[in-house]
Amino acid sequence: MILKKKYLNKKDNKIAITIKNLTITYKTIKKFSIKKNLLRFKKSKLDTFTAIDDVSYDVEAGKIIGIIGKNGSGKSTLLRAIAGIFSPDSGIIDLHDNTVSLLSIGVGFQRKLTGIENIYLNGLLLGFTESEIKEKMNDIIEFADIGDFIYKPVQTYSSGMYSKLAFAITSILETDIILIDEVLSVGDAEFQKKSYDRMKELITAEHRTVLIVSHNASTIKELCDEVIWLHDGKIKEIGEPGAVMDNYLKFMGRK
Repeated sequence: MILKKKYLNKKDNKIAITIKNLTITYKTIKKFSIKKNLLRFKKSKLDTFTAIDDVSYDVEAGKIIGIIGKNGSGKSTLLRAIAGIFSPDSGIIDLHDNTVSLLSIGVGFQRKLTGIENIYLNGLLLGFTESEIKEKMNDIIEFADIGDFIYKPVQTYSSGMYSKLAFAITSILETDIILIDEVLSVGDAEFQKKSYDRMKELITAEHRTVLIVSHNASTIKELCDEVIWLHDGKIKEIGEPGAVMDNYLKFMGRK
């Protein structure tokens, strides 16, 4: 359940996101053979995979939180749940009336629409008016720097162009909460530096809250105030970025 209005005590106005006993599960097919299933006309057995397992955490307004963990630990699932893309099986996510945007490759674009059309669509979905989007349009196009592709369908884009446009929209149309899922290391070297510098600018705003999923240790250590280490859908450790990242790298056998 996603709550857009506060359910906590009104005097607590320093919390941007409240996550309480959050659990998200997927149903997966354990073994699947097209030939066997067509011949037997039997339904495949479904397994239940718990991506997020009873997670609770309060994100303070204005904080930059890093989220780390091995592949499959639940990092992207958590961000998508906060963004309202995934519905929890149980538990609560309270955004405390904050606006939220998710920056992730493969999320948020209609592939048959042009870049310009997707800017409008994403802006409207984020709660901006058409006039507000128009006012920021040139800044978005300039930052994305994908040339005439801005007038072409997104399905013709490379992954680098896709990420450039996605980052431009999210960073120019600023929301209260920004969720970043492994996109600071995509694109060419020049764009990586530009997006990294822009992210540091956004972070300096005291009211803005940022959650970053990344495998880049230096990014996490430099940008984040605190780090959450997820392991098999559970919180394994929370703390100072350097210490948590070092423990994680030792655990993964990289240090």
